[in-house]
Amino acid sequence: MASPNDLQFQEFEEAAELLSADPGASTLSMSSSKNTTTTAAATAGGGGEDVKLDLSDDEEGQEESSELLGGQKATGGFWTFEYYQSFFNVDTMQVLDRVKGSMMPLPGRNFIKHHLRSNPDLYGPFWICVTLVFSVAISGNLSGFLTKMGTSTYHYRPQFHRVTIAAVVIFMYAWLVPIGLWGFLTWRQGAERQIGGYSFLETVCVYGYSLFIYIPTSVLWIIPYEWVRWTLIVVAMVISGSVLVLTFWPVVRDDTKVMAVATVATIVVLHTLLAIGCKMYFFQTAVHVPASDPTAQPIQFTTQPTEHH
Repeated sequence: MASPNDLQFQEFEEAAELLSADPGASTLSMSSSKNTTTTAAATAGGGGEDVKLDLSDDEEGQEESSELLGGQKATGGFWTFEYYQSFFNVDTMQVLDRVKGSMMPLPGRNFIKHHLRSNPDLYGPFWICVTLVFSVAISGNLSGFLTKMGTSTYHYRPQFHRVTIAAVVIFMYAWLVPIGLWGFLTWRQGAERQIGGYSFLETVCVYGYSLFIYIPTSVLWIIPYEWVRWTLIVVAMVISGSVLVLTFWPVVRDDTKVMAVATVATIVVLHTLLAIGCKMYFFQTAVHVPASDPTAQPIQFTTQPTEHH
């Protein structure tokens, strides 16, 4: 049986001869079975130490796996489809869980920490905004039709322009307000080191899911009673506003007291204006003006001519 010394590769023997002849030389050895590279560094005083520069295929694969497990996604540029596909990488159960969390906010439960879990999406917010646009516009038209249906002089005309107005208002609110809030929190994070913050995608995601409660509310606004409509508005504003306050208060509470209160108050006021504005414009209260009776004949006064004899 051959000894282990007989199985040495020829390149290692040549490297040993070179090192013995010139201790200051360095050798490079490549194996045909593995794509590994090793170098033998020169040492002073006749000693030597081998230093491994590159990793093997198995170790490189382990590093790539650890990067994927760590949440780093290999995506292309913003002009590629793969870049935007990662924003819609959610399943139905995740979306339902986030919708449920937006309708049942609980004290101490941060929406981002408990429902997004470092995986924000744009799928839910996009379809929530689209559904809200059509529910507000259609329910507003139907409400006006039912309110004026008994009037003889009323002729129904579908108001398709309200769909456009609802889309502009809702999508501007769902995008511009989060952009402004994210920019403000980023600025305060630089001014005050103890201030935390969320990513832009997380901020947009929270605002999008917080609007879900207005979808069933807008459908119930068809009920032609003002006290019912205003009650629904208050309930929806409390639920939706609580999601935003419970999410962003832990971020701004470490700021100055005035700045923290002003930030939360601005969030609540803008959210309130959206709800009240949609109600006042799309669900206007009908004012009934009594019309005159067209069958009534005006009173005419006639005079009899006087006869002269």
